[in-house]
Amino acid sequence: MKAKYLIKFEKIIFGLVLTFCPYISLAQDTFSICAFDSVTGQVGSAGATCISSSATSALIISDVHPGVGVIHTQASYTSTNQQRARLLMDMGYSPQQIIDSMQVQDVANNPTIRQYGVVSLANGGQSAGFTGINCLDYKNHITGPTYAIQGNILMGQQILDSMEARFLNTSGNLACKLMAALQGAKVGGADQRCAPYGISSFSSFIRVANPQDTPGNFFLDINVNTYPFPKEPIDSLQVLFDQWGGCTASYISNPSAKKGIKIFPNPVSNIVMLESIIDIKNVLLITADNVVLKNLSFDFSKNIKIDTGSLSPGIYFLLARTDDENLISMKFVKVD
Repeated sequence: MKAKYLIKFEKIIFGLVLTFCPYISLAQDTFSICAFDSVTGQVGSAGATCISSSATSALIISDVHPGVGVIHTQASYTSTNQQRARLLMDMGYSPQQIIDSMQVQDVANNPTIRQYGVVSLANGGQSAGFTGINCLDYKNHITGPTYAIQGNILMGQQILDSMEARFLNTSGNLACKLMAALQGAKVGGADQRCAPYGISSFSSFIRVANPQDTPGNFFLDINVNTYPFPKEPIDSLQVLFDQWGGCTASYISNPSAKKGIKIFPNPVSNIVMLESIIDIKNVLLITADNVVLKNLSFDFSKNIKIDTGSLSPGIYFLLARTDDENLISMKFVKVD
């Protein structure tokens, strides 16, 4: 008789937990990267997981703040912790301060099962990561000047190292570098739970926000969930990414602003010209691997000449900031 009452009591307690603690999730998101581009002010987020659910995908961990930064809350994810981290970023806390506070104020008083990655554009750019000692193995995180990479339930450290190498060694815009980082983790069993299927994960995502974007309306926002069918989601994500524009997609804070500026000649030999219906404040000359060669300021001119004679043949970008604070990226080819 006592056993029956005990079982009934446990069911009641479990029901109360589900009723009053809707933030609880058993999800363990596996590998992800958050990053920013200090030149364009873009912030980005990408990741994948082998969560066995058609309703919940890896995207759940991504919290993107246009013009500010990105937070990833993963491993024993809870919406309450994520909301608290979001509030801290909105209040201007640094990545490390956010993580320190999250450890002290964990909703279940157990930060040892959480994993965080945070990046911010503030103060020249900052990043921080945290991996609780009780996250499922293999677990770890890597941080760099502009990125944070983290993972749990991994095949091993090589997954994180490969993501970092791809991110750092890929030329192009932030979206291109994030997609390359995911490709670095496209290994059967990268998330150990997906090893029986020979794929890295069940779902994956990539998001990039321009400074003037609004929540839910990002420059790039693609999400793929292949569960319950065993199919490599990073391949599917790559197809959609390429259809979106891929590594050749231009950075435009306001799409309509693109129509008001033109670049010529293209290809160019010695002088490239810009003509705009709106005054231009300054122009960055950027290499294909995102290195700024020149920062040229102008006295609000609509007609600009830029000397390209000393450049080596190849692909370059001009990032123009107009008087109305739009940023417009234009690609040109330098020839002999």
